[in-house]
Amino acid sequence: MSGEQRKTWTSRIGFVLASAGAAVGLGAIWKFPYMAGTNGGSAFLFPYILMTFTVGAALLIAEVALGRAGRGGIVTAYRNLAGRAWVPAGYLGVLTGFLVLCFYSAIGGWTLAYFAEAATGSGLITDQAELGKHFGSFVSDPVQALGFQWLFLLLNGLIVALDVTKGIERISKFLMPLLFVMMLVLIVRGLMLPGAIGGLEFLFKFDPDAFTWSALLQAMGFTFFSLCVGCGCMLTYGSYLGQNSNLVNGCLWITFLAVIASILGGLMIMPSVFAFGLDPSAGPGLTFITMPAVFSQIPFGQFFAVLFYLCIVVAAITSSVSMMEIMVAFLVADHRFTRPAAAVLSTVLLAVVGALPALSFGELADVKFFGKTFFDLFDFFTSNISLPVGGLVILFLAGWYAWPKTRFAMAGNRERSAAWFATLRFLLLVLSPLLVLTVLVTGLL
Repeated sequence: MSGEQRKTWTSRIGFVLASAGAAVGLGAIWKFPYMAGTNGGSAFLFPYILMTFTVGAALLIAEVALGRAGRGGIVTAYRNLAGRAWVPAGYLGVLTGFLVLCFYSAIGGWTLAYFAEAATGSGLITDQAELGKHFGSFVSDPVQALGFQWLFLLLNGLIVALDVTKGIERISKFLMPLLFVMMLVLIVRGLMLPGAIGGLEFLFKFDPDAFTWSALLQAMGFTFFSLCVGCGCMLTYGSYLGQNSNLVNGCLWITFLAVIASILGGLMIMPSVFAFGLDPSAGPGLTFITMPAVFSQIPFGQFFAVLFYLCIVVAAITSSVSMMEIMVAFLVADHRFTRPAAAVLSTVLLAVVGALPALSFGELADVKFFGKTFFDLFDFFTSNISLPVGGLVILFLAGWYAWPKTRFAMAGNRERSAAWFATLRFLLLVLSPLLVLTVLVTGLL
């Protein structure tokens, strides 16, 4: 085990903010609003909150505990806790993080591009049809798509190369409070618009007729996505957690911040969408097609557009560095790379392989496997197969095979009642696997 893996966060707040940054990501601002919009608003929100604070929190605690107990990234931790037979499961986690970041970085590039356009005022167009054409033209342009993706990856590589405490922790302590402040400013502005109350009712008004099996399944899947569990980044972050830190309280804070960020993401977008009579079920285009039309029609729209896309950039970076850290920790611990060298190699590999999903909307749009472009294929494999499988491995390892070690890691230096551990173990071995299996089977059908 390398010295890198023995480093610890300088403070609990550093761990919480870095982990919350990993969890929040584009899911809160880009994915949650359109998923809520296409799944009935409150019909999606309420099950998501319930499942996040139960099975989601339990899985998060388990994954972080595995990292603390195993004192390493996902491959090292699995080897230390359960032997070499479990190493392939660790490799799956590294592969998952790599593939997620391959297509995630493409979206991250889009956020940088739209931030630049907002800063120059060139992206503020009233006509949604024209905005749709503009977005399609951008993502299909190989020079722009790759250029902004590589810039996004370069920013990630520089942060990760600095060190866990000097890079990830320091940048998270600055960016996460900034993110929440900017989100609150945008929410206040949106709620001042005439008709904004419709967005609040859509998100929070209980409507039993809107509940569907599909909305419930989507909420299940987003629960695991929003907490960034299953691929090993929270396990890796847990390996830097000191023995004196309160693991459970830290994980509950991360869960709370992830849920709050998602709700704030919805409040950033839905009131404005309803105020202008736009379609809340516009899907992924809600952020890049619908919102520019909103900003073009309000006073000081350019300022709020800059703030909005800066929010998305910040959320994307705090999440993506956690996924790059999976690969860097693996190269440092298992292949004796220096951290800067591991960061450079990871960035180069991501730039090369990530070009496939980035070009899936243009040059490689007609290249398909199983009827899917590279972007859709990477997304499908990670979201529907490797993340649920990774989650099941974590649940079994933490709740059964390595339970004595993870139980000790969860407790730390604090006493926990037998009833508390019994409840947690029930969630890990019964309820959580059932939900994960449901997401897995449904995603494959």
